[in-house]
Amino acid sequence: MPVLVFTSARFGEHTPPPGHPDRPGRQDVMDAVAGQWRQRGGGVAQPAPAPRDAILRAHSARFVETLEAAAGRAVMLDPDTFTSAESWDVTQLAAGAALGAVDAVLEGRASRAAALVRPPGHHSSRDQARGFCLINNAAVAAAHALARGLERVAIIDFDVHHGNGTQEIFEADPRVLYVSTHQWPLYPGTGRADDVGVGAGRGFTVNVPMERGATDGDYAVVFDGIVAPLTRLFDPELLVISAGFDAHEEDPIGGMRMSADGFARLTGRLCAVADGCAAGRVVLVTEGGYHLRALAASLRASLSAMEGGPEVDLVPGAGGGSTGRGLAAAEQARAVQSAFWRGL
Repeated sequence: MPVLVFTSARFGEHTPPPGHPDRPGRQDVMDAVAGQWRQRGGGVAQPAPAPRDAILRAHSARFVETLEAAAGRAVMLDPDTFTSAESWDVTQLAAGAALGAVDAVLEGRASRAAALVRPPGHHSSRDQARGFCLINNAAVAAAHALARGLERVAIIDFDVHHGNGTQEIFEADPRVLYVSTHQWPLYPGTGRADDVGVGAGRGFTVNVPMERGATDGDYAVVFDGIVAPLTRLFDPELLVISAGFDAHEEDPIGGMRMSADGFARLTGRLCAVADGCAAGRVVLVTEGGYHLRALAASLRASLSAMEGGPEVDLVPGAGGGSTGRGLAAAEQARAVQSAFWRGL
């Protein structure tokens, strides 16, 4: 069965102030990628807005009321997070795309699914919007899967920034494995290797902070040495990829040296893990990625990898072999996580 893409041109109606990195042009890129996907024979679906009860599985009523109160207005929610008149409607639709992707794979209508959405979500916690993010789409997707009866869901976040909101939402829940590879130090300043969750969730939060300048080869070392084996040990029934592409070498916000080919390889590795323990079920939800050409190439390559096909339209660049940054990050994470995961 094919990869099914959920997206909507309405995501471009979320308009932060001029000069903001999460500009509407990012949706133009996603629309173009979805159009190319359709031309290749792939499925593209329009999402429905997420119902309130689905959002409340990941966020508090106070959080939802704050966003509802901002409907129809331009509001600053934190120093870099803003709404515009349509943002409340748009962010419900983005969360709905993530829900639709989960439903599609759980109901067998697609082998894998992708929600190409904005605004992003992984910095939003249960009670607070921040870091360009409003509703936490990946968290809503994971919580929905649990509500549908799954017992174990893994969220793998390869955005250049740590997904502090997603971690906070699930940090005490052993049903959700949250794994983040991220540049360190960088906003939001969270995600230390020894931050492993709380209470019953200890060991189910896995942080792999990486030094600025990490390459495709460094990420491959981390994924092969930590992310893939640990995810297999967790044995999830669904794998959610929190897919930020701002670790790309051309991205203006991060300082990593990933290429589109590198993102395709990471996505392919995760799909291979899912083939072995989750009946192949993968849902990709977009996060960051602020260089438009790099975002387009990375999305195309990742969708191709989800389909099992060759990487296409790659942005030429360094990519590169391991510099030692990946090995150092993997060794640090292993030293912490081996207390929770035998055989890692």
